[in-house]
Amino acid sequence: MISNTGFSAMLLALLCAVYSVVVALVAPARGDGQRRWIASARNAAIAPWPLLTLSCLSLIYLIVNDHFEVEYVARVSSRAMPSYLKVTALWGGQAGSLLFWSWLMSTYTALVMLRDWRRERDMQPYVIATAMITLAFFVGLNVFVENPFMRLWQLPAGNLTTALNNPGGSWVSIFTPSDGQGLNPLLRHPGMIIHPPMLYLGFVGFVIPFSFAIAALVVGRSDDAWIRVTRRWTLIAWLFLSLGLLLGGRWAYDVLGWGGYWGWDPVEIAAFMPWLTGTAFLHSVMIQEKRGMFKQWNVILIILTYALVIFGTFLTRSGVLSSVHAFAKSDIGPLFFIFIGMTLTVSIILLFRGWDRLHSENVLSSWLSREGFFLLNNLLFMGILASCFWGVIYPLISELATGQKVTVGPPYYERTTGPQFAVLLLLMGVAPLAAWRVTTVRRLGAAIWKPTTGSLLLPLVGFALGVSQWAAVLALWLVSLVFCVTLYEFYRGALARTRSTGDSFFIALWTMATRNRRRYGGYVIHLGVILMALGIIGVEMFQSETQGTLAYGDHLTLGDYEMSYDSLSLFATNDGREVALATISVYKNGHPVAELKPRRDYYVDSRQPMTIPGVYSTVAADFYVLLLDWKPVTSEGATFKIYLNPLVNWLWAGGMVFIVGTLIASWPQKRGFRARQPANLQIGTG
Repeated sequence: MISNTGFSAMLLALLCAVYSVVVALVAPARGDGQRRWIASARNAAIAPWPLLTLSCLSLIYLIVNDHFEVEYVARVSSRAMPSYLKVTALWGGQAGSLLFWSWLMSTYTALVMLRDWRRERDMQPYVIATAMITLAFFVGLNVFVENPFMRLWQLPAGNLTTALNNPGGSWVSIFTPSDGQGLNPLLRHPGMIIHPPMLYLGFVGFVIPFSFAIAALVVGRSDDAWIRVTRRWTLIAWLFLSLGLLLGGRWAYDVLGWGGYWGWDPVEIAAFMPWLTGTAFLHSVMIQEKRGMFKQWNVILIILTYALVIFGTFLTRSGVLSSVHAFAKSDIGPLFFIFIGMTLTVSIILLFRGWDRLHSENVLSSWLSREGFFLLNNLLFMGILASCFWGVIYPLISELATGQKVTVGPPYYERTTGPQFAVLLLLMGVAPLAAWRVTTVRRLGAAIWKPTTGSLLLPLVGFALGVSQWAAVLALWLVSLVFCVTLYEFYRGALARTRSTGDSFFIALWTMATRNRRRYGGYVIHLGVILMALGIIGVEMFQSETQGTLAYGDHLTLGDYEMSYDSLSLFATNDGREVALATISVYKNGHPVAELKPRRDYYVDSRQPMTIPGVYSTVAADFYVLLLDWKPVTSEGATFKIYLNPLVNWLWAGGMVFIVGTLIASWPQKRGFRARQPANLQIGTG
């Protein structure tokens, strides 16, 4: 009954989406009656949300209550799994994750239809049609290919088949396994609660600005109305995607057992690529709003972002790439490929049709201007995207051409993207000080010499502490430059306001920041990037490691730290794990600082091990211990690997500052308020 209810709701959602597309496309031709037709399309676009909510709740009910006769439940859940993991199993498998994706899409669409319905009415039919085509595709995959409500049936010969309802009469019976397979052990982590939903919210959210951009192209609009309507939706999507990437890095650091947070895995990169284009888009739209430029750029960037969202989803679900994140190989891969091709083709045709209307209202007067620096910013993001995209698709091309699988590893990505990220940091330091239209070298030099002088302090301190690698010294200087420029911008803005209003410095600073949240929220984001960059520099350039096999009481030393192997316990858990848990004592400069318990979990049902580190964290570094093996050299020996990760916690702290800055930038201003800056002040990048 519950399975049929969930499937029926899903099918009705598909029919509503298709109806909405048809009516929305017909509505503009209906003359005086088009408003009624558009209203009908709008209502049909809202309807999938309650229907897919019912479908998701039905599937969660089946999972939580161990209905293993449902094939999807048997594959992603088990009796031993805790309740919170059973709920997360909704998006822990192929079919459920597609349903969850569709539900989030329907949520975004319903909110847009309810909140922004009365804005830009001429574009509304095509916004509805574009969004609903995307939704119909994903729901259609669930209905026709990856149905999460299919049940197991036992045939007279004893073999099993799947069907929603009885496929063969009274001689066929429902088959209920005694237990399910459970989630992949790598997914049995609290991070499963929030990491995938954040990524999905980011992915799905970019469908909204894409829909408005396509609508603007269809109706021939060349203004920035579609950008203004979708500005906050874009920031929200970008925020969720950023948070998802950050949480994914933390999850990898805690679970994968290799001492790092980013492995340049193909699926990691697939999530990173739309973040790159989305970031470029958020910077670029500010130039269109301010100067009427980069209109073509902005449409291209949002089309690319949408295409990369679908492409990333394709890579994850097609099984064409080997990844710890990828689902098993499925028949939906070709369907995704066809959908990407069709949507990209239509988008490009519409773009070329409206190309002439998208010419800039102003021309780039000089590369040495804020507009010029923003354009360089976009080119660098595209360069990083090209490096990542080639690294992802090259193994596919190689396999198709030669039949051999190749792997593109971290060294390729680090060599190709590292210099480009360095130049991006330099632009973050220079661009806020450049004037609009044109900046002379003399004027830019006069603005930048003070923060540049201050920025020399950090690399000098690093050099004094023994940092001799030129790349590390350069990286520290770039980070320091951005930090000094950002603080300088806050200082200049508050000082100018103090002079013009007579307010105290701190009151002026607060008023300035709260009245121009978008601009100064952007600067807070820059501060977050700086902190994250410091964490990345620390781990990538100064990480150290060692390994050894120890008997009870033996010691292993790394840097200022020393560990002592105290004991090892072996036991089984009620969730199907066999656990080897080591107890070690950690000393720093001879003084005890922590007791850690690294462990090795072996999941009996899936025959898969998992290494969980023991970590002692400080502001300066993480002492990161892995239990690799406990097969003894002596009767009580165990093998440990230790990493010393300098400044890694600055990465997580910077991520939090980054998120706070995004929230500030996206927070609504009071209606009727226009942020003003003193006329003699030219600062900020937005």
